[in-house]
Amino acid sequence: MADDAHMTVMPAPTMRTESGDIRPEFVERVKEAIASEDAAALRELAGDLHEADMGDLLEALDAEQRPRLIELLGPQFDFTALTEVDDTVRDDILEELPSETVAEGVRELDSDDAVEILQDLPKEDQAEILEQLPPPERVALARSLEYPEDSAGRRMQTEIIAVPPSWTVGETIDYMRETADLPDRFFEIYVVDAGQRFLGAIPLNRLLRAKRPVPVSELMEEDRRRVRATDDQEEVARMFEHYDLVAVPVVDAGDRLVGVITHDDIMDVISEEAEEDIKALGGVSGEEELSDTVKTIVKSRFLWLFTNLLLALISVWVISRFQGSIEKMVALAVLMPIVASMGGNAGTQTMTVAVRALATRDLHRGNAWRVIRRELLVGLLNGLCFAVILGMIAVAWFQVTDLGLVIALAIVCVLAAGALGGIIIPLLLSRLGIDPAVSSGPFVTTITDVVGFFAFLGIATYWFGLW
Repeated sequence: MADDAHMTVMPAPTMRTESGDIRPEFVERVKEAIASEDAAALRELAGDLHEADMGDLLEALDAEQRPRLIELLGPQFDFTALTEVDDTVRDDILEELPSETVAEGVRELDSDDAVEILQDLPKEDQAEILEQLPPPERVALARSLEYPEDSAGRRMQTEIIAVPPSWTVGETIDYMRETADLPDRFFEIYVVDAGQRFLGAIPLNRLLRAKRPVPVSELMEEDRRRVRATDDQEEVARMFEHYDLVAVPVVDAGDRLVGVITHDDIMDVISEEAEEDIKALGGVSGEEELSDTVKTIVKSRFLWLFTNLLLALISVWVISRFQGSIEKMVALAVLMPIVASMGGNAGTQTMTVAVRALATRDLHRGNAWRVIRRELLVGLLNGLCFAVILGMIAVAWFQVTDLGLVIALAIVCVLAAGALGGIIIPLLLSRLGIDPAVSSGPFVTTITDVVGFFAFLGIATYWFGLW
């Protein structure tokens, strides 16, 4: 270990470029400090980084250097940074760190951040870390970890300010001034009875504007919106968005106050859910991270690709029914990819809008038929426009007037089918309780391909008499 007292520390370079990227020279300086176990230089370089910047730095380091950085920084390392890295990176780091180090780091965190760090660990590792925490913190974290994954109970912060209804404004303010162990940030004061049952909430601005003798029971909002600890985090996020909330109390089945969810927690939820939906539309697992190994990614993507292969065989079977027509008129084979591509793109456009509208509850049973009719009309109008364009291209290319008419009719059919499939399939899957973001893509593609090939080759076979 290098002797910190005799080290000459060079001025720390700026971490980021003007475009926001991490400077390679900064990362190299950090790597050198880790390799030489120069704790003083490392603290000078990275000791004061924001947790988000520290998270980016951890991901930029090699796997074996990450736990060494944490150990060398010691108490100066903020474990909140582990909530800013990929799950895979965090799991690898926690696996290498001694349980005592993790327990000490977790003690300094808000409960929601501590739960996020501990929730993916094996049960035995969780128990070992929790055992080293003071009883009150241990009980609170253990209770949060027992709630379902992706629930409000997993997201909530258990550090709250709750007072009895008999207190006055003055007593409440004095309590906040004199109590050291308060949440770092809070927006409301909660009122509870002797059994910890939630009675109401008081926004800070209302509390601070009231006179000291006023009882808090006269200021509290009794009909304050609240969520159950078992509620799905996506439903909670929707409530925040719909009602422009800053914080929401969390209660258990007995209506006892157990925590609070704030807007910064919900921002993470919205970001995660949007990322999962985008990945699902592309056939990628929502849990896939950039730091995953090749083996993990292959296993994750194989099933989706295999499903696509099976459904693609249906399109191949349709084409094989018209093999004779294609052999007699080679131009059909040349134009077939255009039909498939246009239909697939039209279906994907509609499907993307439908899946997102279902996720935000903007698309529901009350307006479904209106949206379906609208999308069908859009498909038909686009079909007519592209029918004219592709018809002219086909005639100019192959000098066969009737071929332009055939592909024009096929394009109208396939764009209408793509529009219908793109909205009806997500609606149907949602009604069956299946995530439309995960499952819609292969079915929409198959429908547009089958309808497109059948329409184009069928019309051509009939029109030109290619039986």
